[in-house]
Amino acid sequence: MVQGSRQIQSQSQQQVQTLSPQQILVVKLLELPAVELEDRIHAELLENPALEEGKDDTSDNISDSEDIPGEGTEDNVEYDSLNDYLTEDDIPDYKLQERNHSKDEKAEDIPFSDTTSFYELLKQQLNELNLDEHQRELTEYLIGSLDDDGLLRKSLESISDELAIYVGINATEQELEDCLKIIQDFDPPGLGARDLQECLLIQIKHKENTPLRQIQQDIIKKCYEEFTRKHWDKIKQKLNLSDEDFEKAINEITKLNPRPGSSMGEVVGRSMHQIIPDFIVETMDDNSITINLNNRNIPELRMNRDFRDMLEEHTKNRSNQSKESKDAMMFLKQKIDAAQGFIDAVKQRQNTLMTTMQAIVDLQRPFFLEGDESLLRPMILKDVAERTGLDISTISRVSNSKYAQTNYGIYSLKFFFSDGYVTEDGEELSVREIKKILKECIDKENKKKPLTDEELTDILKEKGYPIARRTVAKYRQQLNIPVARLRK
Repeated sequence: MVQGSRQIQSQSQQQVQTLSPQQILVVKLLELPAVELEDRIHAELLENPALEEGKDDTSDNISDSEDIPGEGTEDNVEYDSLNDYLTEDDIPDYKLQERNHSKDEKAEDIPFSDTTSFYELLKQQLNELNLDEHQRELTEYLIGSLDDDGLLRKSLESISDELAIYVGINATEQELEDCLKIIQDFDPPGLGARDLQECLLIQIKHKENTPLRQIQQDIIKKCYEEFTRKHWDKIKQKLNLSDEDFEKAINEITKLNPRPGSSMGEVVGRSMHQIIPDFIVETMDDNSITINLNNRNIPELRMNRDFRDMLEEHTKNRSNQSKESKDAMMFLKQKIDAAQGFIDAVKQRQNTLMTTMQAIVDLQRPFFLEGDESLLRPMILKDVAERTGLDISTISRVSNSKYAQTNYGIYSLKFFFSDGYVTEDGEELSVREIKKILKECIDKENKKKPLTDEELTDILKEKGYPIARRTVAKYRQQLNIPVARLRK
């Protein structure tokens, strides 16, 4: 007897949460800073004839925010799941180069430098050299092959192959080596190096020729492995160096930049732009704090009356409509629904921004009253989310790419967030505050006898910051402050 196989079918229930088109629109508008929102509104006005500028005198056209699924309601969703619904092209990648003005005339303008890439700066240096056409082409290609940190991680052999295949230029490895030497003479020193050792040696080579420079070269050239492993005694023994000469050389080496290209983009400005705050936060004489949104160039929106009248007319004559009339009514309804949805989304964005900024001000009230950075308390996204009832991902979107003008300057919203350090007694201290005190202690120390990490730990404990020595060492490293023996 042949026994047939049986298929077992089972059913299971699974709860899947999806985002409506309205929720997706709300999220995308929420991410926009003021200047991007203005562009988005003008684009919508051009695209949808049912939407127009102007204040609506009716109260039924703009729904209250609680009628819209999303923030602070039972329909609240994880906005990070948007990636399941949007293509890569749909996800905004906003730049922090421009901001817009608000109705508040007190909004200040802060110069912001539009940066030039180190690639363009190296081409400027290349144009100053007297090279033949072949050398110029090879050098320019090598510049384009550098990583963002200014180092060359491709082999000259592979670059030679690329030139032959993609550009049609024949170049030997020796020719490329010669052109690379040209780049290695550019500023800042260290560009064009193929590894960290070569990067450091190039920077040392650019220094004034002194006995100390020779010691630095010997350490990196002859004792590089010991240097990376911090085997200082082996280096001193191998090079027969005194403690004083060794410490001076190491102190100079630690000042070198292992990523020379990264120092160029953010510090060199070509044209001046302005950062315009998204919020205006004012502290009054009576210690009250007011918050206003930056909306000066953002128009008010309303439904086009003609579209509503036409839709009402088509609806009255629904019984005797032709196919063309039905299509026209469908078109009118789609445009009106889209316009209403956009107005609702803009209003919900404004409400969410104001709610979030109010929570930040409440949590960081001492800073907004005094302007002292050390008064900033530890605060993470979760703290604001719990205070507002919004999702953490919503707070993240609000705080990203947004700025607030205060009585003490313009700050990115991310500035107000910082980690905290919890003592054994459960007391929460601001990491930013601890670092500030630590730096002040080191700045005031006797440079002939710098403070050790143990001594810094004791001083901080006396000042009311009972943290461990290893934590002091970690914060010191994060401040790019060397150990005591290298600070002499």
